[in-house]
Amino acid sequence: MLLLIVGLALFLGAHSIAIAAPGLRDRARARLGEGGWKGLYALVSLAGFVLIVYGFGIARHAPVVLYTPPPFLRHVTFLFMLPVFPLIFAAYLPGRIKTAMKHPMLAAVKLWAFAHLLSNGTLADVLLFGAFLAWAVVDRISLKRRPVQALRTAPARPFNDLIAIVLGLAVYALFIGWAHRWLIGVSPLG
Repeated sequence: MLLLIVGLALFLGAHSIAIAAPGLRDRARARLGEGGWKGLYALVSLAGFVLIVYGFGIARHAPVVLYTPPPFLRHVTFLFMLPVFPLIFAAYLPGRIKTAMKHPMLAAVKLWAFAHLLSNGTLADVLLFGAFLAWAVVDRISLKRRPVQALRTAPARPFNDLIAIVLGLAVYALFIGWAHRWLIGVSPLG
């Protein structure tokens, strides 16, 4: 469990620099250079991600059950997960979805985490999904309070929303049918 917690601290900590210390990124970039800053950020994030995956895998071998969700919540989880992959694609494909959601990646993380908390009740699940949900909520609140900066975004293209939805739903179907079992070791279908 310790590896999972350390991984979450590293990964979410790196992704929380703008929340906790808004000027730190600019100071680090000035001192290390753009490439040095990005390299350090990527290294810390990757180390955190690896520890999350490894620590979660170890924790699943000796689960501590906090709650047992009723079976019908599995169907609710499928419903909440439906927009997750389209939102992830919309974050990188400027269109009406991205304009309306403002931060579709954060919305996707919140939906993903909440959906998984509905159908998983071990301590490791609550730590993993609860930490990501809390982080995404805090990050979204902090984004509303930060000064508005000119974003370097590509112009919206008419078909980007359609591409995001079609690709997102295709990836979702792939995850339900095969990839979740292959990557995570558990089939969402039972």
